[in-house]
Amino acid sequence: MKHSKEETINKLTPLQYEVTQNNSTEPAFDNEYWNNKEEGIYVDIVSGEPLFLSTDKFDSGTGWPSFTKPLETENVVEKQDTKLLMKRTEVQSRQGGSHLGHVFNDGPEPTGLRYCINSASLRFIPKVHLKKEGYENYLKFFDK
Repeated sequence: MKHSKEETINKLTPLQYEVTQNNSTEPAFDNEYWNNKEEGIYVDIVSGEPLFLSTDKFDSGTGWPSFTKPLETENVVEKQDTKLLMKRTEVQSRQGGSHLGHVFNDGPEPTGLRYCINSASLRFIPKVHLKKEGYENYLKFFDK
């Protein structure tokens, strides 16, 4: 049974709410997925829309999950962010409208990008649960 966006938002932890709805940032090295090395996909905690693949995740040394590219580019929206008196590019989920984090131009090849994402905005779905959770079309990325 699918819940409305409002119902889902009401079920978020205080940290998940602050990050996704109020553009907060969780602590570095003290978050759920910064060091996760399991195969699977990361989806928006609010909408469930697919955002990132574990195979595009890398250790940036920042203490937050970092990815070279989105899994589905149309699910990630970029917006200018000048809140800290500097120009940054914020990334949000398209359907959920969740604040995810920021994208920077200091990542590894092949993209040169670093999507620095808050774990609190994500839900990780392990490869072994993709079919059960309705994301079986993403299994093809792991069976190469």
